[in-house]
Amino acid sequence: MQIAIVAAGFTPPEADRLRRAMATFRRVGTIGQLKEKFISGMIDNGYEKDFADRSFSQIEGFGEYGFPESHAASFALLVYASAWIKCHYPDVFAAALLNAQPMGFYAPAQIVRDAQEHGVEVRAPDVNSSYWDNMLEPGAAAAPRLHKRHIDMHEDILSTHALRLGFRQIEGLRQDELERCIAARAAGFDSVRDVWLRGGLSPATIERLADADAFRSLGLERRDALWAARGLNRVGGQENTPLFSAAANRTTEIDFALPPMPLGEHVVEDYRMLRLSLKAHPAALLREALAARHVLMAERLSGIENGARVRVAGLVLVRQRPGTASGVIFMTLEDETHIANIVVWPRVFERFRAEVLSARLCAVDGIVQNERGVVHVVADRLHDFSPLLADLSAAPLSLTPTPADEARRSAGDARVSAETVMPKGRNFH
Repeated sequence: MQIAIVAAGFTPPEADRLRRAMATFRRVGTIGQLKEKFISGMIDNGYEKDFADRSFSQIEGFGEYGFPESHAASFALLVYASAWIKCHYPDVFAAALLNAQPMGFYAPAQIVRDAQEHGVEVRAPDVNSSYWDNMLEPGAAAAPRLHKRHIDMHEDILSTHALRLGFRQIEGLRQDELERCIAARAAGFDSVRDVWLRGGLSPATIERLADADAFRSLGLERRDALWAARGLNRVGGQENTPLFSAAANRTTEIDFALPPMPLGEHVVEDYRMLRLSLKAHPAALLREALAARHVLMAERLSGIENGARVRVAGLVLVRQRPGTASGVIFMTLEDETHIANIVVWPRVFERFRAEVLSARLCAVDGIVQNERGVVHVVADRLHDFSPLLADLSAAPLSLTPTPADEARRSAGDARVSAETVMPKGRNFH
């Protein structure tokens, strides 16, 4: 740009056009439009035509490598900075990625899991502790508990904070409404009713917070908090009657001994509301059923010899079909121990298209490729194990059915819901 301005008399905008044309001259051809102006400008400024021609040829030559070189250097700097932060401060790195969603390759559940494996304590959304964004809180364990795969990093990790998930992680909440509630909570809320009256949240929003299990600091788990939230809706809504009006002045929730919610149902509800669960991985709760089907835990793949035949299974995280891979699909499955990288050749994909594209919990039979620590399973058969997810919850997922739903609710409805709540997996090309 400086050469064009000084030697050829270009204006700064014209020089910028030349810069942009250098990156695309083979595809678009716009640099040729500037060639005559460049050469004639240099001649007008007293340079020989041969020198002007050679100068422009050098600019064209730089366009062959200068643009990708500059971009490679720029991205390398970003990668190095990101890798440094992730290595030394995985709590900061995870919070930043979650606050930048939706983006990138990995979903929130995988970002949280990786942070936990690097010793970061992750805390659930809570009405008394969370902000809209994901935040760092003091009080994490002084010595991080690393996963055995990362134990050699214990001297490198400098994190001292816990990661508190924010309200942005909960499906269906409005930032402006939650920001007003946060501003009003002061030293904290002491009841669901206090959140309603002082926090100014609508009963519908309080129900969503209850669905997300965000009232634990009040001593209420998901089902109890949802019961209290439904009571607010009756007192303040269209069902206001003398009986409920008399109860409107109560300062505490009515105490009922509701049956405890099974862990599996908690996990399903967490995925429905947060797209992740801090309580357990679905595959861990299904491990007995998976073991009966001869499924190998993903963390054991690294110890399997090259060429061995295995069956692995897990939630489908990612499907990739790069344009340069001749139709090969790369899948990533996750169980409670690790991830498994799957290679699906085009002929196998054509036979098991439905399983590849629609399974939430997928099982793969194939041959292990284990070369210098890089492990893949080359698939020759795939199975849709998604129906097993119904075993996570035997009760209906929603505790707020409409009247029309009551007559047709059944265990079958719960099975369908449990399967569809789990992530579909992200597709990339």
